[in-house]
Amino acid sequence: MPRNPGMTDDKIIELYKSGLPYEKLCTIIGLSDRGIRNVLNKHGVELHPIGRRRIHKVNEDFFKTWSHEMAWVLGLFITDGHVNSKVHAVYLSQNDEEILRKVATLMDANPTIAQGTGTRTTPMLIINSKTIKQDLEQLGVTPNKSYTVSFPDVPDQYMPAFIRGVIDGDGWVQDRGYVMNVTTASNSFANGLLAIFQKWNLRSEITTELTQSEKTIYRVWVKGKQNLPKLADIIYDGSGELFNENKKMRMVQHA
Repeated sequence: MPRNPGMTDDKIIELYKSGLPYEKLCTIIGLSDRGIRNVLNKHGVELHPIGRRRIHKVNEDFFKTWSHEMAWVLGLFITDGHVNSKVHAVYLSQNDEEILRKVATLMDANPTIAQGTGTRTTPMLIINSKTIKQDLEQLGVTPNKSYTVSFPDVPDQYMPAFIRGVIDGDGWVQDRGYVMNVTTASNSFANGLLAIFQKWNLRSEITTELTQSEKTIYRVWVKGKQNLPKLADIIYDGSGELFNENKKMRMVQHA
Protein backbone atom coordinates (compact mmCIF):
# COMPACT_ATOMS: atom_id res chain seq x y z
CA MET A 1 0.00 0.00 0.00
CA PRO A 2 1.66 3.30 -1.09
CA ARG A 3 1.87 6.22 1.29
CA ASN A 4 -0.17 9.33 0.68
CA PRO A 5 1.80 12.30 -0.72
CA GLY A 6 3.89 14.14 1.86
CA MET A 7 3.90 11.29 4.40
CA THR A 8 7.58 11.14 5.27
CA ASP A 9 8.85 9.08 8.17
CA ASP A 10 9.14 12.25 10.27
CA LYS A 11 5.54 13.22 9.50
CA ILE A 12 4.32 9.70 10.39
CA ILE A 13 6.14 9.88 13.73
CA GLU A 14 4.68 13.34 14.40
CA LEU A 15 1.14 12.16 13.68
CA TYR A 16 1.58 9.06 15.83
CA LYS A 17 2.83 11.11 18.78
CA SER A 18 -0.23 13.38 18.44
CA GLY A 19 -2.30 10.50 19.82
CA LEU A 20 -4.54 9.78 16.83
CA PRO A 21 -5.99 6.24 16.75
CA TYR A 22 -4.61 3.82 14.17
CA GLU A 23 -7.88 3.94 12.21
CA LYS A 24 -7.41 7.67 11.64
CA LEU A 25 -3.66 7.37 11.07
CA CYS A 26 -4.18 4.79 8.33
CA THR A 27 -6.55 7.13 6.49
CA ILE A 28 -4.24 10.14 6.72
CA ILE A 29 -0.97 8.30 6.04
CA GLY A 30 -2.13 5.68 3.53
CA LEU A 31 -0.42 2.74 5.27
CA SER A 32 -1.83 -0.18 7.22
CA ASP A 33 -1.39 -0.20 10.99
CA ARG A 34 1.41 -2.75 10.55
CA GLY A 35 3.12 -0.48 8.01
CA ILE A 36 2.92 2.44 10.44
CA ARG A 37 4.40 0.35 13.25
CA ASN A 38 7.23 -0.73 10.95
CA VAL A 39 8.15 2.92 10.37
CA LEU A 40 8.00 3.63 14.11
CA ASN A 41 10.11 0.59 14.98
CA LYS A 42 12.70 1.54 12.34
CA HIS A 43 13.26 4.85 14.15
CA GLY A 44 13.10 3.40 17.66
CA VAL A 45 9.86 5.19 18.59
CA GLU A 46 8.31 3.81 21.78
CA LEU A 47 4.89 2.36 21.00
CA HIS A 48 2.00 3.13 23.32
CA PRO A 49 0.40 0.02 24.82
CA ILE A 50 -3.12 -0.58 23.53
CA GLY A 51 -5.65 0.98 25.88
CA ARG A 52 -3.19 3.35 27.53
CA ARG A 53 -4.37 6.94 27.69
CA ARG A 54 -2.17 9.18 25.61
CA ILE A 55 -1.12 12.62 26.73
CA HIS A 56 -1.92 15.50 24.37
CA LYS A 57 -0.53 18.95 24.94
CA VAL A 58 -3.21 21.64 24.67
CA ASN A 59 -4.63 24.40 26.86
CA GLU A 60 -8.01 22.84 27.61
CA ASP A 61 -9.29 26.09 29.13
CA PHE A 62 -8.78 28.00 25.87
CA PHE A 63 -12.46 28.25 24.90
CA LYS A 64 -13.76 28.72 28.45
CA THR A 65 -12.94 32.46 28.69
CA TRP A 66 -13.48 35.14 26.06
CA SER A 67 -10.45 37.00 24.77
CA HIS A 68 -9.51 38.60 21.46
CA GLU A 69 -7.36 35.57 20.63
CA MET A 70 -10.09 33.09 21.56
CA ALA A 71 -12.67 35.00 19.48
CA TRP A 72 -10.42 34.96 16.40
CA VAL A 73 -9.79 31.22 16.72
CA LEU A 74 -13.51 30.58 17.26
CA GLY A 75 -14.26 32.46 14.03
CA LEU A 76 -11.89 30.13 12.22
CA PHE A 77 -13.41 27.00 13.76
CA ILE A 78 -16.98 28.20 13.05
CA THR A 79 -16.10 28.46 9.36
CA ASP A 80 -13.26 26.02 8.65
CA GLY A 81 -13.34 23.65 11.61
CA HIS A 82 -15.22 20.50 12.52
CA VAL A 83 -15.42 18.03 15.37
CA ASN A 84 -15.17 14.27 15.03
CA SER A 85 -18.38 12.50 16.01
CA LYS A 86 -16.57 9.25 16.86
CA VAL A 87 -13.40 10.31 18.68
CA HIS A 88 -12.44 13.24 20.91
CA ALA A 89 -10.72 15.29 18.23
CA VAL A 90 -11.25 18.61 16.45
CA TYR A 91 -9.86 19.68 13.11
CA LEU A 92 -9.15 23.05 11.50
CA SER A 93 -8.51 23.18 7.74
CA GLN A 94 -6.77 26.17 6.14
CA ASN A 95 -4.90 26.79 2.90
CA ASP A 96 -2.74 29.25 4.87
CA GLU A 97 -0.66 26.83 6.93
CA GLU A 98 0.87 29.72 8.88
CA ILE A 99 -2.56 30.44 10.37
CA LEU A 100 -2.74 26.83 11.59
CA ARG A 101 0.60 27.27 13.33
CA LYS A 102 -0.55 30.52 14.94
CA VAL A 103 -3.68 28.76 16.25
CA ALA A 104 -1.58 25.90 17.63
CA THR A 105 0.68 28.41 19.40
CA LEU A 106 -2.27 30.31 20.90
CA MET A 107 -3.81 27.07 22.19
CA ASP A 108 -0.49 25.69 23.48
CA ALA A 109 -1.19 22.69 21.27
CA ASN A 110 1.15 20.25 19.58
CA PRO A 111 1.38 21.62 16.02
CA THR A 112 0.17 18.41 14.36
CA ILE A 113 -0.61 19.46 10.79
CA ALA A 114 -1.69 16.82 8.31
CA GLN A 115 -1.01 17.70 4.69
CA GLY A 116 -3.70 17.26 2.06
CA THR A 117 -4.14 13.74 0.76
CA GLY A 118 -6.41 12.19 -1.85
CA THR A 119 -9.48 14.35 -2.46
CA ARG A 120 -8.62 16.56 0.54
CA THR A 121 -5.96 19.03 -0.57
CA THR A 122 -6.08 21.47 2.35
CA PRO A 123 -3.66 21.23 5.32
CA MET A 124 -5.42 20.40 8.59
CA LEU A 125 -4.54 21.08 12.23
CA ILE A 126 -5.49 18.16 14.50
CA ILE A 127 -6.20 18.67 18.20
CA ASN A 128 -7.09 15.72 20.40
CA SER A 129 -9.07 16.78 23.46
CA LYS A 130 -12.46 15.81 24.86
CA THR A 131 -12.71 19.13 26.70
CA ILE A 132 -11.91 21.25 23.61
CA LYS A 133 -14.42 19.23 21.59
CA GLN A 134 -17.15 19.73 24.19
CA ASP A 135 -16.45 23.46 24.54
CA LEU A 136 -16.57 23.96 20.77
CA GLU A 137 -19.84 22.05 20.58
CA GLN A 138 -21.27 24.40 23.20
CA LEU A 139 -20.20 27.31 20.98
CA GLY A 140 -21.88 25.82 17.90
CA VAL A 141 -19.10 23.80 16.24
CA THR A 142 -20.88 20.44 16.02
CA PRO A 143 -20.63 17.49 13.61
CA ASN A 144 -22.31 18.37 10.29
CA LYS A 145 -22.66 22.01 11.38
CA SER A 146 -22.57 23.49 7.88
CA TYR A 147 -26.34 23.94 7.51
CA THR A 148 -27.26 24.39 11.16
CA VAL A 149 -24.62 26.55 12.85
CA SER A 150 -26.07 29.64 14.52
CA PHE A 151 -24.34 32.97 14.97
CA PRO A 152 -22.79 32.73 18.46
CA ASP A 153 -23.44 35.16 21.29
CA VAL A 154 -20.09 36.98 21.13
CA PRO A 155 -19.48 39.86 23.57
CA ASP A 156 -19.34 43.20 21.72
CA GLN A 157 -15.72 43.88 22.65
CA TYR A 158 -14.58 40.63 21.00
CA MET A 159 -16.83 40.81 17.94
CA PRO A 160 -14.20 42.42 15.65
CA ALA A 161 -11.74 39.59 16.36
CA PHE A 162 -14.46 36.99 15.78
CA ILE A 163 -15.46 38.54 12.45
CA ARG A 164 -11.79 38.67 11.45
CA GLY A 165 -11.60 34.92 12.08
CA VAL A 166 -14.77 34.33 10.05
CA ILE A 167 -13.34 36.31 7.11
CA ASP A 168 -9.99 34.54 7.40
CA GLY A 169 -11.94 31.29 7.26
CA ASP A 170 -14.73 31.58 4.67
CA GLY A 171 -14.21 35.13 3.44
CA TRP A 172 -13.27 36.24 -0.05
CA VAL A 173 -11.89 39.70 -0.84
CA GLN A 174 -11.80 40.91 -4.43
CA ASP A 175 -8.26 41.66 -5.63
CA ARG A 176 -9.38 45.19 -6.60
CA GLY A 177 -10.70 45.79 -3.08
CA TYR A 178 -14.28 46.78 -3.97
CA VAL A 179 -16.22 43.84 -2.49
CA MET A 180 -15.90 41.16 0.17
CA ASN A 181 -18.16 38.25 0.96
CA VAL A 182 -18.46 35.40 3.45
CA THR A 183 -20.04 32.17 2.20
CA THR A 184 -22.12 29.95 4.47
CA ALA A 185 -24.78 27.25 4.13
CA SER A 186 -26.51 28.37 7.34
CA ASN A 187 -29.36 30.88 7.02
CA SER A 188 -29.13 31.66 10.73
CA PHE A 189 -25.41 32.39 10.59
CA ALA A 190 -25.78 34.50 7.44
CA ASN A 191 -28.43 36.71 9.00
CA GLY A 192 -26.46 37.08 12.23
CA LEU A 193 -23.40 38.17 10.27
CA LEU A 194 -25.46 40.62 8.19
CA ALA A 195 -26.84 42.16 11.38
CA ILE A 196 -23.30 42.86 12.60
CA PHE A 197 -22.27 44.49 9.31
CA GLN A 198 -25.42 46.64 9.40
CA LYS A 199 -24.73 47.57 13.04
CA TRP A 200 -21.31 48.78 11.89
CA ASN A 201 -23.05 50.91 9.21
CA LEU A 202 -21.48 49.03 6.33
CA ARG A 203 -23.12 48.68 2.92
CA SER A 204 -24.07 45.00 3.08
CA GLU A 205 -26.53 42.46 1.75
CA ILE A 206 -27.21 38.71 1.40
CA THR A 207 -27.43 36.88 -1.91
CA THR A 208 -28.35 33.22 -2.40
CA GLU A 209 -27.67 30.50 -4.93
CA LEU A 210 -28.49 26.81 -5.28
CA THR A 211 -25.85 24.10 -5.40
CA GLN A 212 -26.07 21.13 -7.77
CA SER A 213 -27.67 19.19 -4.90
CA GLU A 214 -30.26 21.99 -4.59
CA LYS A 215 -28.95 23.25 -1.25
CA THR A 216 -29.07 27.00 -0.64
CA ILE A 217 -25.77 28.83 -0.21
CA TYR A 218 -25.72 32.33 1.32
CA ARG A 219 -23.18 35.03 0.54
CA VAL A 220 -22.98 37.95 2.96
CA TRP A 221 -21.48 40.97 1.19
CA VAL A 222 -19.78 44.20 2.14
CA LYS A 223 -19.50 46.48 -0.91
CA GLY A 224 -17.77 49.72 -1.82
CA LYS A 225 -14.19 50.95 -1.81
CA GLN A 226 -14.96 53.15 1.21
CA ASN A 227 -16.69 50.37 3.12
CA LEU A 228 -13.92 47.76 2.94
CA PRO A 229 -11.31 50.05 4.56
CA LYS A 230 -13.94 50.95 7.18
CA LEU A 231 -14.45 47.24 7.91
CA ALA A 232 -10.67 46.79 8.03
CA ASP A 233 -10.33 49.61 10.59
CA ILE A 234 -12.73 47.71 12.84
CA ILE A 235 -11.47 44.15 12.57
CA TYR A 236 -7.70 44.74 12.34
CA ASP A 237 -7.43 47.20 15.23
CA GLY A 238 -5.17 45.51 17.78
CA SER A 239 -4.99 42.30 15.76
CA GLY A 240 -1.23 41.92 16.00
CA GLU A 241 -0.26 39.18 13.54
CA LEU A 242 -3.50 37.22 13.82
CA PHE A 243 -4.90 37.58 10.31
CA ASN A 244 -4.58 36.43 6.72
CA GLU A 245 -2.13 38.92 5.25
CA ASN A 246 -3.39 38.68 1.65
CA LYS A 247 -7.01 39.41 2.62
CA LYS A 248 -6.00 42.36 4.76
CA MET A 249 -3.89 43.92 2.00
CA ARG A 250 -6.76 43.64 -0.47
CA MET A 251 -9.20 45.17 2.01
CA VAL A 252 -7.10 48.22 2.92
CA GLN A 253 -5.78 49.19 -0.53
CA HIS A 254 -8.25 52.08 -0.92
CA ALA A 255 -7.71 53.45 2.59
